[in-house]
Amino acid sequence: MSPTGALLVAGTTSDAGKSVLVAGLCRMLARRGVRVAPFKAQNMSNNSVVTLDGGEIGRAQAMQAAACGLEPSVRFNPVLLKPGSDRTSQLVVRGQAVAQVSASNYIEHRQSLRAVVAEELASLRAEFDVVICEGAGSPAEINLRATDLANMGLATAASLPVIVVGDIDRGGVLAHLFGTVAVLSPQDQALVAGFVINKFRGDPALLAPGLDQLRESTGRPTYGVVPFADGLWMDAEDSLGTVPDAPVGRPRPPRGSQWLRVAAVRLPRISNTTDVEALACEPGVSVHWVTEPSRLEDADLVVVPGSKSTVPDLEWLRRTGLADAISARGRAGLPVLGICGGYQMLGHTIDDTVESGAGVVKGLGLLDLAVEFAADKVLAQVTGRSVRFGSTSVAGYEIHHGRVVRNGDEGVLASSSGTSEGSLRGSVVGTHWHGLLESDDFRRSFLTWVAGKSGRAGFAVAPDTSVAALREQQLDLLADLVEHNIDIDAVLEVIEHGADPALKKIVTQLL
Repeated sequence: MSPTGALLVAGTTSDAGKSVLVAGLCRMLARRGVRVAPFKAQNMSNNSVVTLDGGEIGRAQAMQAAACGLEPSVRFNPVLLKPGSDRTSQLVVRGQAVAQVSASNYIEHRQSLRAVVAEELASLRAEFDVVICEGAGSPAEINLRATDLANMGLATAASLPVIVVGDIDRGGVLAHLFGTVAVLSPQDQALVAGFVINKFRGDPALLAPGLDQLRESTGRPTYGVVPFADGLWMDAEDSLGTVPDAPVGRPRPPRGSQWLRVAAVRLPRISNTTDVEALACEPGVSVHWVTEPSRLEDADLVVVPGSKSTVPDLEWLRRTGLADAISARGRAGLPVLGICGGYQMLGHTIDDTVESGAGVVKGLGLLDLAVEFAADKVLAQVTGRSVRFGSTSVAGYEIHHGRVVRNGDEGVLASSSGTSEGSLRGSVVGTHWHGLLESDDFRRSFLTWVAGKSGRAGFAVAPDTSVAALREQQLDLLADLVEHNIDIDAVLEVIEHGADPALKKIVTQLL
């Protein structure tokens, strides 16, 4: 008999492992024939994708949907906050942008958003055997408890049992787990069933006494200790992994005699960081995030990715000297690729009265392009064919306010709607299409062109690299880690019957 019920996976911190644990549980259950769906009530991320129903959701929920064998849907992430500055975010509800909010006026939307979240979760629970929910940040942020939609607020409203995951790689995980429960109210504590420890390296026997003491002090078991897995890096939930000078992924040896070196600019309000992951999947391609001009000197390709704040990030390029370095590369005939906001920055002018309110500003002038921002956002899944880098089928998705109102350059793609997309001028390429580099034949042709422009005659593309297959391998690896390192029977018991009502309540001076 298939299990029925729901579970909330919370975390001691951002990037503790919530997203990957949810994906692993979803794939594990799907492999057992269970009808399972993911859910994240509220996400804060600029890494998003466009769904078949024409909305926008967090990238992690699309990955979790794939783990379940489902297409991404706005049902899986009904509320998305996309930060545009340190104080404001774009509020996306059921896939559509509805407002700009600050921490203070977000409270005004609280009741309507609670209703949206409750409705979508109830609908999923009625349709699927199991719904695995992901929390946001940490439930220990008790200053936000009154407005919480995704952690204990959700768990309380929907009577969800909670498992808390902690990242031991950060240090102090036992204190993190204990403290997370300790600062909660007695009512919230009663929903926390137990713990999972993530990214463990070393001898489990050395950790066992600590887990025994954690159970003694909290009354809660640790359901499993998941080992560190070096092969997990695709589809990052947020930009915490975009560390300057750090490699993207795990570079594999080249098929030819030379490497290709890619410098991806780590913009302050970067969006869709996952676009460059497809390049990092290729053997012989080394991708690094950069934040200062000297790191562009030895690069064969510079990528300017998407941005949630195009004009302010363009000004940041100028302040750091990166704008001059990128412009010099383009004039010297060295490859530059701009994606979405990065594409817009490479043009002559940007007229933005919507996102930044700056009006007309000068771009880098590497492309003969004029962009105007509109209040309504373009959200679309797109298909077509390449007209410049091999005549191959391509697919992607668009998320942007800026429209190209003049393009004097050669097009890069022919969309299935019959329009030309993108720009090519000399060694500079731009496109609004996210996910384009996941089209394997297009990526190979593009990298071959980059190698030619950069004088890397010894670089050879691998004919068998499939980004889609690598993503599936990672989802299966997550499921294997869950299956082999977590007490699945105990977790299924929690999903079906909830947290043990006799669980110990921790009394603290904070309450």
